[in-house]
Amino acid sequence: MKNLVIVESPAKSKTIEKYLGSDYHVVPSLGHIRDLATTGKFGLGVDVDNNFKPNYVAIKGKNKTINELKKLSKDANEVFLASDPDREGEAIAWHLKDTLNLKDNYKRVVFHEITKDAVKEAFKNPRDIDMDLVKSQETRRILDRIIGFRLSKLMQSKTGGKSAGRVQSVALKLIVDREREIAKFVPEEYWSITAVFNDFEAELFKYKDQDIEIKSEEEVDKVLNSLSKEFLIKDIEKKNKKKSSKFPFKTSTLQQMAVNKLNFASSKTMKIAQKLYEGIDIGTETVGLITYMRTDSERLSPVFVDDTFKYIESNYGKEYLGYVKKSKKNDNMQDAHEGIRPTSIYRTPDSLKKYLSTDEYKLYKMIYIRSLASLMADARVEATTIKLFNNDYLFKATGSVVKFKGYLTVYEDYEDSEDTILPNLEVNSLIKSEDIKKEQHFTKPSPRYTESSLIKELESLGIGRPSTYATIIDTIKKRNYVTIEDKKFIPTSVGFEITDKLQEFFKDIVNVKYTSEMENDLDLIAEDKKDNVKVLSDFYNDFEPLVEKAFKDMAKVPPKETGETCPNCKSPLVIRKGKYGEFIACSNYPECKYIKKEEKDKEEIMKCPKCEGMIVLKKTRKGKEFYGCSNYPKCDVAFWNKPVDEKCPNCGSLMVDKKGEIVCEKCHKK
Repeated sequence: MKNLVIVESPAKSKTIEKYLGSDYHVVPSLGHIRDLATTGKFGLGVDVDNNFKPNYVAIKGKNKTINELKKLSKDANEVFLASDPDREGEAIAWHLKDTLNLKDNYKRVVFHEITKDAVKEAFKNPRDIDMDLVKSQETRRILDRIIGFRLSKLMQSKTGGKSAGRVQSVALKLIVDREREIAKFVPEEYWSITAVFNDFEAELFKYKDQDIEIKSEEEVDKVLNSLSKEFLIKDIEKKNKKKSSKFPFKTSTLQQMAVNKLNFASSKTMKIAQKLYEGIDIGTETVGLITYMRTDSERLSPVFVDDTFKYIESNYGKEYLGYVKKSKKNDNMQDAHEGIRPTSIYRTPDSLKKYLSTDEYKLYKMIYIRSLASLMADARVEATTIKLFNNDYLFKATGSVVKFKGYLTVYEDYEDSEDTILPNLEVNSLIKSEDIKKEQHFTKPSPRYTESSLIKELESLGIGRPSTYATIIDTIKKRNYVTIEDKKFIPTSVGFEITDKLQEFFKDIVNVKYTSEMENDLDLIAEDKKDNVKVLSDFYNDFEPLVEKAFKDMAKVPPKETGETCPNCKSPLVIRKGKYGEFIACSNYPECKYIKKEEKDKEEIMKCPKCEGMIVLKKTRKGKEFYGCSNYPKCDVAFWNKPVDEKCPNCGSLMVDKKGEIVCEKCHKK
């Protein structure tokens, strides 16, 4: 009889079966096969009065898979549980063992890359299921179930909205808090003065060796009147500096850079990375191209390091050899993973381009180049600062020259900063400016979060884990707690409302500090340093009284019904408050996103010269007024200036009223 190997995905099963040969039959579980039931107290599927004992049931639609796996495992010599190498994967392995009633005929195998050597090595070194990791995952799932179910029911009964859950609520609070900071921010005026020379510019930064701040145009004009066109080169400082490459990617940095450089949403990045990890047909074989993509680690395996050093020396030269960077262990680092890297440095992006989609190629290339660059030599840069003197005012220009590119040879396209090269000048020489310009500025508040900056913030605060960042962001978007404008998160009225209600009654639990400490407790459970039942008990004893109080004391804020029904789903239409005031929308939001468009009385100017419509006053999305046909988009007649019912004697086009003058819209004849 064959040995049975159970993995999570069909793509992975096909790849691994080829590696293991005819003695092994590899099948997928298609992810989790069980989850918490929705029975018992509050429908939690957890006996909160009996040490939080979970009640697991088969996930809907998984009974067929379970029955097939039972039959296959019964007939197999040995069963290998080869789910993903993280807590979620460990929990899946345990659920399989328990559901399939496996006793002594099973083994757990773990690999961080799907290559022939890595898979075969893993099967030589099987182990037991790590129950500490399982307990950690189970505790997280129970926490999320209790908070999710209890707060969702509360919010639905009081606001008509839905709670965003344990971690998502904190992420939403960060976005809401930032929006309120922006709303309260009072900009302050300031001015800059720049001396423009033939091939560089210098900024004013001191007056009589004291830092200078210019707050008004009156002040800036006073300074300008004191300056001459000639500047004295007072000092030139040159320093040799080293510029080091970055660590290999971990999940958070991969997602951030994919947002910034590739314009990929975090969910898209993880979907593509999953495919690259599970295996791609590259003509001669099907192989995983990158290591496991859910990781907090930046470590590289010694084998990969050795191969990459050989590759660098062979392709770039000995002087380009770098060093292995030592990472300070993050307190929240999960499991003994590696960073995200190519499974072979010899599988260059260009050699694989024909086997990959455009997006797969872009992401693989970025991962490959980052890993390669991390082991290449530092760049050597000569940094130059020129100080220029003009009537007690000191100006400064900075720039640099790359003396040795090092890792920038491959990584230049992904580097954020660009160096300014300054000309060769001599101290105590005079140089004449082409212009001295002033520019008005206003201080700005902290910017709204983007996907990239939110992930960075969540990680720095110790909230969530690599596998959760994309889900957190997707959840708050799908529930319409935020909108996206110019790639930035803006909370909706529902997002504000949910956050305010949660803070009113749960501020001691729905906050950064509590959520971070809970993540730390989950890590300690995984390390067998904390009791999972005590963690759950302490949490529940704090949380449930707050829920009961909120059910009793939280004021209902149901939106007022208009008496109309939604044309899409027949639910009542209600009046809501949004960023731009009141509007009428479906009460079944967010399932139904119908918004009633209010038709306002429009000023009719004249008949359209092209169709049967009327020329009316309109506004662009940004609020700029123009005049257009009422039959748009069928008719595209439009004017920036108000048309008059009079034709141009020169070209026959309509005349318009432009600041009190009647002129032709096209030839501008009066």
